[in-house]
Amino acid sequence: MSKFSTIAMIGCGSMGGGMALLFAEDGVHVGLSDPSEEAMDAVVEKAEKAGYNGKVKKHKGMMIDYDSLCKSLSSPRLLVFSLPHGNVGDKVLEGLMPHLSRDDIILDCGNEHFANTERRQEKVKDTGIRYIGCGVSGGYQAARAGPSMCPGGDISALKEVLPLLEKVAAKDKDEKPCVGMIGKGGSGHYVKMIHNGIEHGMMSAISEAWGIMRKMGMGYEEIGNVLSQWNSDGELQGTFLISIGADLSHKREPGKEGKADKNPNHHPLVVSEVLDKVVQDVTGEEGTGIWSNTEAIELHVPAFTLNIAHALRLASAFRGDREKANKACNGGFPPSNLDIQDKKNFIENLRLATYAACLASYIQGFNIIARADQEHKWDIDYSQVWQIWRAGCIIQADYISDEILAPILKSKPSSQDLNLNFSARVAQDIQACFPALRRVVSKAVETDQVVPAISATLEYFKVISGTDLPTAFYEAELDYFGSHMFDVKGDKDSQVKKPMEGKHHFEWKPATSQKEEYGKEYKI
Repeated sequence: MSKFSTIAMIGCGSMGGGMALLFAEDGVHVGLSDPSEEAMDAVVEKAEKAGYNGKVKKHKGMMIDYDSLCKSLSSPRLLVFSLPHGNVGDKVLEGLMPHLSRDDIILDCGNEHFANTERRQEKVKDTGIRYIGCGVSGGYQAARAGPSMCPGGDISALKEVLPLLEKVAAKDKDEKPCVGMIGKGGSGHYVKMIHNGIEHGMMSAISEAWGIMRKMGMGYEEIGNVLSQWNSDGELQGTFLISIGADLSHKREPGKEGKADKNPNHHPLVVSEVLDKVVQDVTGEEGTGIWSNTEAIELHVPAFTLNIAHALRLASAFRGDREKANKACNGGFPPSNLDIQDKKNFIENLRLATYAACLASYIQGFNIIARADQEHKWDIDYSQVWQIWRAGCIIQADYISDEILAPILKSKPSSQDLNLNFSARVAQDIQACFPALRRVVSKAVETDQVVPAISATLEYFKVISGTDLPTAFYEAELDYFGSHMFDVKGDKDSQVKKPMEGKHHFEWKPATSQKEEYGKEYKI
């Protein structure tokens, strides 16, 4: 039973507005606060239409009155943030603090950077105010229907808000809520950040598969039917991003052509008119994709699929630059049409290759989380991560969840023990998919298809399990010009888990002065 009868929703955009209605639907009174009177009015209007009479009320907009807002809340107060990442949250917190008391809780449900979350947690610690960073996934539709929620922070505060969050969160197929106490500090926002990195890897692979099917001469709706089949059984079963791909492939837009035509099949398919330009990372609407890749690099975690998926998004954003380069390269290197003799077999290979990239995205994401957990000592509960990602989130993938993750994560592994590349069950699927992955990449290279995430996944699995990498020559060159030392074959120290500098150096070329070199050359 929740102790919060009245809460505040600060930020009433698509996510905050949807969540305000979700709380009201469960009987909670919600006080709205947003600089935009229009945004608050829209939420109140929707609440009244839905029959939540009097449960959603707005407070002053442009001249935000935090005093009256805080006085309207039950005690201890619960204030939910749905704000843009960055300094907006700092300003709001600064304005609220004089009106808050010990034991009040701030539940930050924005896509905030975990370091900002931890800085704010430290700022309020001495006042007794408790600050939870809570990642929310599923998009604006889930915000209204029930999202996947990932809270981390003060344990006492987590225990108090959990009953309320369990009521509003998405429910899995067993009717269990997709929310749980993740861990300490900024772990909630961190796990959600990596969720988004995994999401980008999966989206890139699925889009690349779509592009290949288009070059096979398949129509948009025909591809939608294939995706629907992929979603119904096999390794991509119950994958949210596959399911929405199947759905959007059939959506038509009344208007334009055939406006007066009563036959909806004469209206254009919406997807046929969408331009290849993803701008969210560049425009600042989303920081999580950038942060997840920065974290992978700074924590020294190889994340080939996630890294290249982000690079594809960046290249996509700069459409104008691509057009200029296209002209400079006399039309560039466009993908050829694919003449596939055994279409059914190739589509099956493509399905397995797409799954392999989705699985790789999960592996890389969990490796980043585990390394960060060790670094920050968050004590993340990986069984809760599994539960949170079972439904309501963008990376929901039933087969991966049930067949791959459940046996590993439900056993509550420590961050030290969590590396999916060491799992025999994971290896089984990698080995099963690898020939198909190789075939798809080979055909793609031959015909100039755009497959960065799928091809990076092939390289990832080769490298991550490889014991004969060309980096031996890399290491030799580093030692040649930089005296960086190296290990030699057979050294026991080279087998240790933690990377260590080698113990050997060879004087490949003695260091000499420029004058000495000149003398040698001309035999002076």
